[in-house]
Amino acid sequence: MTSLTTAEAPRKAPRTTGTRRPRRPRLPRWRDYGRPRELIVRYLLLLFVLGITVGPLIWQFLASLKSTSEDVFGANATLLPHDPTLRAYRAVFEQVPVATYIWNSVIVVVLSVTSQLLFSTTAGYMLSKPAWKGRKAVWILLAASMMFPFESIMVSLFLSIRDLGLVDSLVGVWLPGFVAAINVLLMRGAFLAVPRELEDSAMIDGAGEWQRFRHLYLPSAWGAIMVVVINTFIAAWDDFLWPLIVLRSESSMTLTLGLSRLQSSSFGYDQRVVMAGSVISIVPVLVLFFITQRWFYKGVSAGAVKF
Repeated sequence: MTSLTTAEAPRKAPRTTGTRRPRRPRLPRWRDYGRPRELIVRYLLLLFVLGITVGPLIWQFLASLKSTSEDVFGANATLLPHDPTLRAYRAVFEQVPVATYIWNSVIVVVLSVTSQLLFSTTAGYMLSKPAWKGRKAVWILLAASMMFPFESIMVSLFLSIRDLGLVDSLVGVWLPGFVAAINVLLMRGAFLAVPRELEDSAMIDGAGEWQRFRHLYLPSAWGAIMVVVINTFIAAWDDFLWPLIVLRSESSMTLTLGLSRLQSSSFGYDQRVVMAGSVISIVPVLVLFFITQRWFYKGVSAGAVKF
């Protein structure tokens, strides 16, 4: 009998030793983060920064819960309230029309966010296009306008608002900040990060300018859009100086301006009530940031301004 050739010889079946269990991912160890001394210094610095940023907010909230028999300042003051009470929060709603102030602030915020999104995205999209003359000059003018502080143009802005008859109106509060140069440049940087090949393929498929802007550029710059929304919300909600100049009547005051009346002697200045009013004004900003922080940090890195 002729022997089988090497190619025709039956191969030995691999020996099976049973089903292998998948390896568990290795948990990080302390040594992976650096030396113990460096790790301790790093965490101490983080705790120091955390205390500086979050500490005043926590102290303010705890002070608003104190009763009238407890001191807010002084040698006898303590950090934790001995008898927590919501009396200060009830006093805020009793002394000033908080609901009216909140509604006015919401109107200004909605107008500001809408206009910022509309003009910053469209202007940033146009600045990201290289096929038109004067693009660089417009970009330089926008960047140069950021060098002037608001106080340097405040008087001229007020004269313009007065000539338009918008004093003591929410439109007069919103109009000077309907678009910001920093948001335009932020959206420009986000749109520049979109690969040119994607737009070329969309043009080959027959997509027009508006379709490319809506279905290609806007979804790619979602993180930068959230940065614009958060920054605009915080700026419009916390603005105090410009509403103080423009607004006159109590029915048109925003929340930050209206709550400042709690410090006047006509309401019997109470530090706990002032603290409670400050906490009320901060809560919407914190809620918005905690909801959108994932997109915020992503947009800060993806939508960085490119020079």
